[in-house]
Amino acid sequence: MRPLPRLPLPLLMVAPNGANRTKADHPALPVTLDEIVATARACHAAGANGLHLHLRDAQQRHLLDAGRYREALAELRRAVPGMALQVTTEANGIYASPHQRRVALQTGAELISAALREIVRDTPADEAAAFYRLCAERGIAVQHILYDAGELDLLRRVLPRQMFTDPGLQLLFVLGRYTPGQSSAPDALAPFLAGLKRHGIAPDWMVCAFGRGETACLRAAHAAGGKLRVGFENSLVNEDGQIARDNAERVLRLRAALDLPAPAPQPDPACA
Repeated sequence: MRPLPRLPLPLLMVAPNGANRTKADHPALPVTLDEIVATARACHAAGANGLHLHLRDAQQRHLLDAGRYREALAELRRAVPGMALQVTTEANGIYASPHQRRVALQTGAELISAALREIVRDTPADEAAAFYRLCAERGIAVQHILYDAGELDLLRRVLPRQMFTDPGLQLLFVLGRYTPGQSSAPDALAPFLAGLKRHGIAPDWMVCAFGRGETACLRAAHAAGGKLRVGFENSLVNEDGQIARDNAERVLRLRAALDLPAPAPQPDPACA
């Protein structure tokens, strides 16, 4: 079996919009492709070296469309050539797992995120495993989204053993839930770390969290050797509870809170 693609997760990934928030939630939330590209450039300059990409339709609704993804990726690769680009396959209650899997394979993306519980929903285990194998064969790195530590057991059952133990396995631990007033707590990370130890694996892992507790959770993840996802998909507020000006401010504030190194200067593609 081919090993997993060697495309490590970026240290600091920005998730600027997500599937549900709109400009009614924050005027700086990007929904058009032009806005997403501008946000990517600002966040890259602020120190984010990865972008978690969601697309919206003309009514700001969540959109999974392979053609639109290819268009967006082409624009982003020109605008931020040094930034890792990950596309979401999130269902958001709209798309079924076969559509999610097709989109994942047809976007031309090298990095995708996929919620384990969505990919395996109403899907035989061997069919889900075949999808993950096909991604690996095509050089697509899948970040498996886990909403609780118990899903590590499900991932172990679904993935071929070689994939599950591969150090290139990519995981996202979700601390908390999308509920009004949600503020995640750092102690929610402990069960995930215990699960990794119990299974004897050392994957490439990242954390996202919600509300005012986002920074504290990401600080805990960083201290434990994990990577970080920040942005308006998960939280509109800084650690002090104040609404952030935009996604770039969240990146800057997180870098400052964790004393992350300044990003290396990148050439401006507009001047190339």
